[in-house]
Amino acid sequence: MANNLRRRSFLGSAAGAAALTAAPRILRGQGTKIRLGYIGMGRRGRSTLRGALQQPKIEVTAFSEIFQPNIDRAKELLPDAKHYPDFRDLLADSEIDAVCICTPDHWHAYMCIEACKAGKDVYVEKPISVTIHEGQMMVQAAKKYGQIIQVGTQQRSGDHFQQAVSMIHDGVLGDISFVRTWNYSNQFPQGIGNPPDSDPPEGFDWDMWLGPAPDRPFNKNRFGYDPNAFSHFRWFWDYAGGMMTDWGIHLLDIVLWAMKVDGPNAVVCVGDKYVLSDNRETPDTIQATFEFSDFACTYENRIGNAESMFDKRYGILFHGTNGTLFVDRRGWEITPEIQRLPGGSMQRMGAASGESGNDSTAAHWADFVKAIQTREQPICDIETGHRSTVLALLGNIALRSRQRVDWDPASETTQNSEAATYLRREYRDPWKLEL
Repeated sequence: MANNLRRRSFLGSAAGAAALTAAPRILRGQGTKIRLGYIGMGRRGRSTLRGALQQPKIEVTAFSEIFQPNIDRAKELLPDAKHYPDFRDLLADSEIDAVCICTPDHWHAYMCIEACKAGKDVYVEKPISVTIHEGQMMVQAAKKYGQIIQVGTQQRSGDHFQQAVSMIHDGVLGDISFVRTWNYSNQFPQGIGNPPDSDPPEGFDWDMWLGPAPDRPFNKNRFGYDPNAFSHFRWFWDYAGGMMTDWGIHLLDIVLWAMKVDGPNAVVCVGDKYVLSDNRETPDTIQATFEFSDFACTYENRIGNAESMFDKRYGILFHGTNGTLFVDRRGWEITPEIQRLPGGSMQRMGAASGESGNDSTAAHWADFVKAIQTREQPICDIETGHRSTVLALLGNIALRSRQRVDWDPASETTQNSEAATYLRREYRDPWKLEL
């Protein structure tokens, strides 16, 4: 209870402003099970399932999946759950109270909105959408139908992230003028390879997998299944946004939270495929700079060199006038600035650090359960998740449009004509995004 109260105090006015006024569909008693349906049982789906199954009040009663190897693994984990080949049948099941959406990104918005229309609460993986318009529709759907939506940016439920954010809110670092975020790795030279287009696996419905995305020939990498890695669909613009939206959103989400801002005033971004020879579309090297009213923030990703110069392949650095705070999923560390003492000598005060003390995925699910029961908003409600997704999407929009994108975070509009063409997309028939 103490950790939960402390976490809530960290949110401050930004989260309060994001709270939705959802009317309860069912006010559950303390002993009532929440019947959960899973949509998407790939590697990420099975990973999040671990956190869901740790919740005594959750019973996973059904799942939807169309790829046979994933179906087989799901049945091993959920032997008593009903399998729905078509997710629409799962959403129509009146015995299901809530759903978890762990599909490729291009399905998130449609499935989330349809779940809200079906009267179900939603746990949806990040990024919530592949366009800003989709995210706006998801926010509207949560309000219209009164559903709880938890976005899977589980770092917000990590106790050491909450500690780091609290210290920033308390002014420990002084005035922060610059924040750096990054992911580095080395997949040179072949990356994910260059498989040719081919027929889909026998019995696999490729047209259903594509759904609202453009009609394309089947390609092993577009589908993305890899038993040793997270699916490669992430590296194609039709379905996702590369590392910017796959990993960068986790880091940028913490920046928005810590700095108490809703969005940037402008974004510039450069990058391309410079070194890899695979068939991915998203860049192997990218640097985005986000300009806010009082500070600048960068996101960097490169997958042709993993060296960060201080043995940190990903993370966040908050640079303040009093010191610098580094945080990743293992913990946080503050390095104070050198202070000038009377007489002209210099002195650096002692550093401070803290480690992760909880399972953030399990804690995120526990927060979702509490929100379903109380009808209070979860720690990463849909408006909060939308703002973080917008920030990452803007980085890609600036890259693809080759423009500096001036942005109004209140109205979520830009006057840059080329950039504006990336704010929404048309759905392939017969799929339609409708409230």
